[in-house]
Amino acid sequence: MAITTTTIFLNLFLILTTTSAAVRHRHPTTHNYHDALTKSILFFEGQRSGKLPPNQRMNWRKNSGLSDGSNMKVDLVGGYYDAGDNIKFGFPMAFTTTMLSWSVLEFGGMMKSELGNAKTAIRWATDYLLKATKQPDTIYVQVGDANKDHACWERPEDMDTQRTVLKIDKNNPGTDVAAETAAALASASLVFRKSDPIYSKILLRRAIRVFAFADKYRGSYSDGLKNYVCPFYCSYSGFQDELLWGAAWLQKATRSPMYLSYIQSKGQSLGADESDNTFSWDNKHVGARILLSKAFLLQKVQSLHDYKGHADSFICSLVPGAPFSQTQYTPGGLLFKMPDSNLQYVTSTTFLLVTYAKYLTKSHKVVNCGGMIVTPRHLRTIAKKQVDYILGDNPLKMSFMVGYGPRYPQRIHHRGASMPSVSTHPAKIDCGAGFAFMHSETPNPNVLVGAIVGGPDLHDQYTDERSDYSQAEPATYTNAPFVGTLAYFAHSFGQI
Repeated sequence: MAITTTTIFLNLFLILTTTSAAVRHRHPTTHNYHDALTKSILFFEGQRSGKLPPNQRMNWRKNSGLSDGSNMKVDLVGGYYDAGDNIKFGFPMAFTTTMLSWSVLEFGGMMKSELGNAKTAIRWATDYLLKATKQPDTIYVQVGDANKDHACWERPEDMDTQRTVLKIDKNNPGTDVAAETAAALASASLVFRKSDPIYSKILLRRAIRVFAFADKYRGSYSDGLKNYVCPFYCSYSGFQDELLWGAAWLQKATRSPMYLSYIQSKGQSLGADESDNTFSWDNKHVGARILLSKAFLLQKVQSLHDYKGHADSFICSLVPGAPFSQTQYTPGGLLFKMPDSNLQYVTSTTFLLVTYAKYLTKSHKVVNCGGMIVTPRHLRTIAKKQVDYILGDNPLKMSFMVGYGPRYPQRIHHRGASMPSVSTHPAKIDCGAGFAFMHSETPNPNVLVGAIVGGPDLHDQYTDERSDYSQAEPATYTNAPFVGTLAYFAHSFGQI
């Protein structure tokens, strides 16, 4: 029989589909990613500040911070508490917003019934960020005195510590937090472009104005506000990464040649080709590289060619066994960056892995790590291993997401979760009295469903002690990128 082109393609198709089916059969999922997705979004309701809506599902939480900003005659009610305390830090809140938005932009089509909840989580933040940026050349970047707040252990509903308001302006610049806020507003404008075009335009106009302020008045916000924001959310990496990141999001949101020209002319001076490989609320270089590589790979913006190489370098630093691998893993297989809240780096990295895999697949590209070819499928395999570890495939057989699986942390470092709710204990519990609950060995009375804790140590050990904030404290910026990753896996395994 003559071998025709059709025959060759048919045989190739059969080989590929059979192999794919075999792989799926060998590696069945043991996790309900859809359930984890639902819970990862629900978590944000437990972090809300302000007047809660009638459809609040995390009903052990009540109104709080209703006079925020009043001492400065501004309305700063709303937004999110960053972690287990009662402070509203603008820097990590903006990054949280950007990552929630990016999650929806890449994987929102896979979220189905959860898409509305994800958008609601984003809007709770952007409504606040619009308030914080209402005055030109001024951004309110924090509500609450962290040192005084940390000297107390009290429910947000009972807060009686000073709600100090901090701002940046022309005289006290904060390029890092301003550019991240611009990124948050620009990315969110894309989320709402079709469903709420008027709101989307408001967000984008504000993003443009805020970025111009960030770029014109340069300086790190933690220089002028050091006594208030350090060591909590110091800008350790400088502000160059936020300028590149913010410009990348504005280029994506506006398609204006102005931002593309900005990236082309200033990218290198802003650290586009630095070798750092940690993506977090502080350092955005890697995220910017992945985002800009999309413009080259999928939109054929040739001037951004180098960002494919920069993104590949990051990927090669992660792949175990690759010639340029720099990443440490625990004996149980968890990516390990730092002992304090390590899972924030895991969730941000897994998001970049599945997102870059998506870009590579669509553009029919791979990554070459010194002769070792890394395929999109390989990246997804690495990401899935990290996700599964968080959800319970680890030496402790424990989920690090509260409320998911049969065994999860019971004593997370979180004021509201660790104390009886206002519903069951309406009487105020003051600053000092709350420490009896913090030091208690009993499980938290309120389940902060979906919260991802700081995570285990380098040896896969986790103590589940409320006082150990490095392991036991959740944070919004840990959950935000995980939303997109979970949506991808829930869809891939037909759960959603």
